[in-house]
Formats: sequence, structure tokens, C-alpha cells
Amino acid sequence: MIGVTAAAGPPRAPGRPRSTRADEAIIDAVLDLLAEGTNAEAISIEAVAARAGVGKATIYRRWANKEALLVDAIMNLKGQSPDLTGTSVRDDLAALLRPVGRSRRPHPAAAVLPCLISEMHRNEQMWAGYQQVVEPRRQLMRDVLERGIRTGELRADLDVELTLALLTGPVLIQHELRWNPRLDPASLPERVVDAVLEGIGGPAR
Repeated sequence: MIGVTAAAGPPRAPGRPRSTRADEAIIDAVLDLLAEGTNAEAISIEAVAARAGVGKATIYRRWANKEALLVDAIMNLKGQSPDLTGTSVRDDLAALLRPVGRSRRPHPAAAVLPCLISEMHRNEQMWAGYQQVVEPRRQLMRDVLERGIRTGELRADLDVELTLALLTGPVLIQHELRWNPRLDPASLPERVVDAVLEGIGGPAR
């Protein structure tokens, strides 16, 4: 990870494996604090340790610093990438947009992510870590668009990077800010894809 690396920790003695329960308690503690409105810069290792019921040393054996812990917390909000059928650009893009702004954990992404924004603007390590979190999903969408160009479903002169923003932006802002209450979040991914495809569709479409 660029600039943000979880601590590998010292070699562990046989029979003393790393506790998955402790890992989850620590991540949940971070997400709890963020969901309650604590800004990322105000979160301390001491507060996380107290909330998780572990010692500070337990955290530092797993993460090199607070930034690495916060990045791992963001990664834990992300679910598995959806399975893409490959049958059409439209269906694959809609599948990729449905999880945007949603969380695989009980903590709502809409409550957690705003508390990280100021830290990502202030802290280059956090920004780089966030980029690594979102880039795999972004690359999947990029692959779908490039496939659509090859098959003729999309325009040959398509600006792929701009199209990523056109597709993701409306869904993300609606989930994060509930910008327009008249929009149905359940149907929004398909509606955004259909609207954008009107402008970027190729001859095969």
C-alpha cells in the first residue's frame, strides 16, 4: 500500500495465532467511532483500544499507525466485487454501481465516510490508502468500458476516465448526502447507466 502499510508484527510463537476476534473488535471500534460522528483526525489509538476492550499494544502489533488502521477500516466497509455476466455492458455497469456507497458491515457507509473526508484532504497517506481501496472496483468498471469499445457497444472515442466519474458520481452523492429525496436508491444504478449510455453508446447498441 502506498505510504500506508499495516504492521507485519513480530514473529509469533507456535500455538499463539493472531486473534480474528480482536481484529474484528478493533475494526468495529474504529467504525463505531466514525459512525458516531468522530472525525478521523480526532480518533486516537487510546480511544479505539478502550472501545475494543484491548490494549494499545494489541493494536500496534497489527497496524503500524493510525492511518494504516483507518485504511483497513475503510477496506472492511467494502464488500466483495460483484460477479459480472459479461453479456452486456449495461448489465455489468449496473452490477458494479449497485454496491456504491453501501457497506457489507452494520455500519452505514453514509455515516462513516464523511468523517474521513477531511482527513483524506489533509493527509496524503490516507488519500493514497483510499485510492488503493477504490482502485480495484474502478479497474473493473474500466475493463467493462474498454470491452464495450471493442465490441462496438460504446463509442470508439469514449473518454473512459470521465465516464467512470459520470457513472459513479451520481450514485455516490445520492447515498452519501441523500442529495435528492425524489430519487429511488433501488433503481438509481440502472437509471444512471441508461442515461449515460444514451450519450456514450456505439453502433452495436
